[in-house]
Amino acid sequence: MRVVLDTDWSGERFAAARAQGGRLHYIAVAPVLPPPADGLRALWPLNVPGFHRVIVDDGVTLDLLVGALDAMLPQISARVHAFHLDASVTPPMARTLAKLAVQGALLHARAPDEALVWALTAAGFACRIAGGAGDVPDIDAVYRSRRPQPADVAQPVRRAVVIGAGLAGASAAHRLCARGWQVTLVERHAQPAQEASGNLAGIFMPLLSKDDNIPTRLSRAAYLFALREWRRLGGVGRAFEGADCGVLQLARDERHAIVQQEALATWNYPQEYARWADAQEASALIGAATPHGGWLFEQGGWARPSSLCEAMLNACGDRLQRVFSTAALSLQRVDGEWQVRGVDGTLIAQAPTAILASGAQAGQIEQAAELPLFKLRGQVTHLALAPSAAMDAQPGAALRPATSPADAMTAAPRPPVLPLVVCREAYVTPPSNGIVCAGATYDNDDDPALRASSQLENLTRLAEIIPGADVAALAQTAPLAGRVGFRCAAPDRLPLAGALPDYPNAGRLEFLSDVPRHEGLHCLLGYASRGLIWAPLMAELLVSQLEHTPPPLETQLIDALDPGRFLLKQRRRSQ
Repeated sequence: MRVVLDTDWSGERFAAARAQGGRLHYIAVAPVLPPPADGLRALWPLNVPGFHRVIVDDGVTLDLLVGALDAMLPQISARVHAFHLDASVTPPMARTLAKLAVQGALLHARAPDEALVWALTAAGFACRIAGGAGDVPDIDAVYRSRRPQPADVAQPVRRAVVIGAGLAGASAAHRLCARGWQVTLVERHAQPAQEASGNLAGIFMPLLSKDDNIPTRLSRAAYLFALREWRRLGGVGRAFEGADCGVLQLARDERHAIVQQEALATWNYPQEYARWADAQEASALIGAATPHGGWLFEQGGWARPSSLCEAMLNACGDRLQRVFSTAALSLQRVDGEWQVRGVDGTLIAQAPTAILASGAQAGQIEQAAELPLFKLRGQVTHLALAPSAAMDAQPGAALRPATSPADAMTAAPRPPVLPLVVCREAYVTPPSNGIVCAGATYDNDDDPALRASSQLENLTRLAEIIPGADVAALAQTAPLAGRVGFRCAAPDRLPLAGALPDYPNAGRLEFLSDVPRHEGLHCLLGYASRGLIWAPLMAELLVSQLEHTPPPLETQLIDALDPGRFLLKQRRRSQ
């Protein structure tokens, strides 16, 4: 695979690199998003900061890095074969470029003076001046360092077993099969997405913050990558059930509204990504008076996770083998392969690579038992529309009024019929197949049964979001209906994506690189209530780690996701 790093984006240069054939990974860095390349407009990201992975096809990957070059360059992890650099490259960047270069890498740069030539030469590049435009000379260089170079990494055997067929496992299988892997998917249920991914509707939207903290940056990259991947799959509402109808996140109070507006003003996001809906617009959207307004995510919405999982698994084709209705109870490394065993030690599957993606069930596997994961009970309430209301429900409609005074005296309270997802401390979805979903609770117990108290909590919060007599009355009249699931969460509420730490063999640790790992054993866990957006990017990150290709995120964010981060913190405290 050829890796190209370009700080002087040119659609023509990218097209020429694609025309050479073979696998191509193209990394472009720019202070603002460049114009879309030919044929990629539908997949082109929005102009927001950070890494944007665009999977053009199974042989071509384009990473668009939006931000200042001096900030972005140290966050790249890659082995680069060719550099195309503009005049913004400064002499102090030469060492970083050398760390990225493979032996024999070619470099072309615009240099305002000879300082860059000297810096590149000192870093191991053999340089020559090659003309240029005006007073700015061109530099042609080859990386020929005499320093020891990283050893070539052996390519993995492309066979893996994935445990768990929810959003995490289905996404992993989807990306692995797309890269040519043979995947065995082990699931204890008869169908995919029967645990935390089994809700009728999941919400997709990003996080925002004024300081653009790590969770905000991660959610932005994950949300936008998910939207692009779903378009490649066929689209929300077409390839799988759901709707990109928008999400309105209402402010809790006047103070929170100010905080929300300050975050938008600080980052000046594109309107399609996030904008402010004032109280008047928000009230019109939900069909009820709301005093403060909120964030409007026009490309957000809801999706049925089980439908999405099935679409991803169907796309895997013959490379996927499903082993369902079979519980994985233990893992053992034998002759370079992980053996997955079930009841009475029965061998279920084996492969050199194993991936734990079983959510709250992962802690039952010995190698993952010490991960500090916990379960959060979530009860969602299902509100059924009357058959006539379900047929008549139209986007933009609020509560459907009674048709006559007599009806008004006898009609049962009706759930709200909304054109978009609305959330605050809780959420409510537009109706799908005659059901409105409202929830969900966050409970610290493991009761799988529906509880009247949890439904009351959901409907009380719903009445606070959508004021009105009918909604308030639902708390007393709605039949107990819904679903209970158990989210898998980490203490920092971020996912775990990467190689599983080997707790028993850990000694003194200073850095993540010191953390011992179980060879060939990886995990995708801790998605909590954001599995829809976390799953595609975490799977892509893990596949890049398995294949030793450039990752889709900044190194700082990758470290924040490393499953070894908790062991490192534990040992640092004890040391």
